[in-house]
Order: sequence, then structure tokens, then C-alpha cells
Amino acid sequence: MSGRVVTSLTNPTVKAVRALHQRKEREETGLFVAEGLKIVTEAVELGQAPTILMYGKEADGHPLLRQAIAATLKAKGEVIEVTQDILAKVSRRDNPQAVVGVFRQVFQPLAKVDPKSATCWVGLHRVRDPGNLGTIVRTADAAGCGGVILVGECCDPYSVEAVRATMGSIFAVPIIKADEAEFAAWRKSWPGSVVGTLLTATSDHLSAPYRKPNLVLMGNEQQGLTPDLAALCDVNVKIPMRGRADSLNLSVATGIMIYAATA
Repeated sequence: MSGRVVTSLTNPTVKAVRALHQRKEREETGLFVAEGLKIVTEAVELGQAPTILMYGKEADGHPLLRQAIAATLKAKGEVIEVTQDILAKVSRRDNPQAVVGVFRQVFQPLAKVDPKSATCWVGLHRVRDPGNLGTIVRTADAAGCGGVILVGECCDPYSVEAVRATMGSIFAVPIIKADEAEFAAWRKSWPGSVVGTLLTATSDHLSAPYRKPNLVLMGNEQQGLTPDLAALCDVNVKIPMRGRADSLNLSVATGIMIYAATA
């Protein structure tokens, strides 16, 4: 369709894309991999063209692929047709997507966050699981949240696993990074409620005295909110456990809180 054809796994571009599975390489290059024509199309529609676009023969001729190719070339990116074997190696999947894009990472500075631009924002402290992180980004997008703030040492939102879980929402939701001290200082000027989930809370998540804009602050999968982060919350709530299970997956709990805080 357009661009050149590559069949060798030792091609420098192929090797560079494969290397983006490593966090160190992503941090050094500022790039990441997104798989699938739907996700690549989502990015293009939001004004983020790939720096590299790879596609297999089976996708050749698809109108959305034509649009993605045009956007990539317009942005001076590289377009290459590759074999199924290369797609499998690049995505590390036996049944890979027919289209893979490489994009630039985008992090928004904490200082540029406008709390009143949305009714709800999400803060995550030391989240460890990329699947959870990606699912939370997707849920934040679905609920119309203003962005996701990563506090402290979190897993990489631009890892392949996290990007897959966002289903394209990584391009729609602002991602912000801050260390604990920076976040604590910035939180002092938050105009609404900072909401945390605590086992000792007495307010139900549906009946708590929320004051928009709400910042839903969630701890990591093992510990929940640390005492320092819990101290930053002015509204503490609990999600009732009515069955035998005594806890929820982090992404599920965050989704419940997002919708309670946006109601």
C-alpha cells in the first residue's frame, strides 16, 4: 500500500520496536508500542500520529489503515509492511494484531492540572499491576474524568500490558506523574474533596459528603493507602463487603469509587 516491506527480524527498526518492551528503553526513548488498528485509529483521531507504523498484509487496503498511513507519513513517521512472524515477535503474542504503532509518551505536568475542568480525577499511589492501571485509565475515560495522577513509584502506564488494558484510552486521558512530596504540597490547593477508601471509615461510598471536583485517591494492591496518603484525604469512605470476599481488585474498587464520585 505504502512504505517499504521488511521481512527480517534483524532489521534495525524491528529490533528497536521489540526493545520497547523494556521499561529502560521506553524511558530512554520516550516511545511506546500500541497494538491493533482500533487503538492506532483512536490515536490518529486524537491527533497523535505514530512515529512508526507496522502492518501485515491482511490489513492492506483497510480504509482505517489508509488513514493511519497518511497521518504517519504527514508526521514524517515510518511506515513498513511486515510479516506475521515479525508482528508476533514485536507484540510477543502467538496471535498478534495486524497493525502495530509506536507513539511518543505524553505526561502532563501537575502544575497544569485544572481541577475544575472535570468533576472527578483519579490519584493512584504506588500501583504495581499494569493491567489494573490500564483498566483504571479506561474507566476514567468512560466516566469523563479529568486525568489519572500517578503518585510515587508506580508501574509504567506505557508498558505494553497497561496500554492493551486501556483499549485506546491511553490517548484520551491525561497522565500526570508526581512524587509524594510534590503531590502533598499540590493537594493543599485542591478546591473539592480528596476521597480515600479506608477500612476504618464510617461513611458508605454512596452517601459520603462529596464536594466536586472530587479527587479519588487509591493505594496499591497490597497495602491500600499508606498513613501519609490517607492523611491527605478529607473524605474517607468504605465500599461494603456483603459476601464472603473481604476485598476487591484495585481496578474494580477504583471504578466503583469513580462512579460514586461523579454521580
